[in-house]
Amino acid sequence: MQDYVELTVWQVALAALLMIVNGAISIGLKLKLERTLLIASLRTVIQLTLVGMVLKYIFQLERWYLVLTLAAIMTLIAGVTASNRNKRTFPGIRLNTIVSIFASSWLVTAFALLAVLQGIDKWYQPQYAIPLLGMILGNTLNGISVGLNTFTEALFTRRTQVEMLLASGATRSEAAAEPLRDAVRTGMIPIINSMMIVGVVSLPGMMTGQLISGMDPMSAVKYQIVIMFLIAGATALGTIGVVWLSFRCLFNERHQFRSDLLR
Repeated sequence: MQDYVELTVWQVALAALLMIVNGAISIGLKLKLERTLLIASLRTVIQLTLVGMVLKYIFQLERWYLVLTLAAIMTLIAGVTASNRNKRTFPGIRLNTIVSIFASSWLVTAFALLAVLQGIDKWYQPQYAIPLLGMILGNTLNGISVGLNTFTEALFTRRTQVEMLLASGATRSEAAAEPLRDAVRTGMIPIINSMMIVGVVSLPGMMTGQLISGMDPMSAVKYQIVIMFLIAGATALGTIGVVWLSFRCLFNERHQFRSDLLR
């Protein structure tokens, strides 16, 4: 017996009617968002449909190289997206974000697959590896982009203060200490806020999907707790990594602030 309701195309189309309501609100209030809403809706349908087709193929074959290829593509896109979200840029910013998100998300996902989920048959089992990495990437991307944007903006606005500290004999670590702390703290705030309200104000998507598919609520809760901790760990590692790499790019070994690199 099927444990969940199989949605038809018409039922999905019925849900899509809500976007017409959004479009009507945009037109009525002259928000000029109707074109953006249309593009976002089409991209949602097309992207998720394509992903579904790819995942169905990968799930059937269960080949490690296919899983790693898809994981690498997902991670690369996440890294590029994180760098594009930054208000200010500098040479090497894209490489910094890609390296940080690769290192943090893959390390934490490997820990989950090899140490936490010891009951799975193969570490590259796609039904575990891909969804886990996807959730970790999405949240780590947010932490990295917020932390990096905070760091570069703080250096730009506090340029005079930082240069005065360096001129007074402070090392680059001492001069940038406050922006560094603010950046990591800000990058961690979204996941901390989510952990504060999870299960009380909101039920996360993974847990909701498991409940709808018929999983025992307590089993779904255990999975969600693991996911929250994995996301928190990856976000912290990714944010610290990208801020540290950016710090190395903007401050040279002679303890000089390369403010001219910030654009």
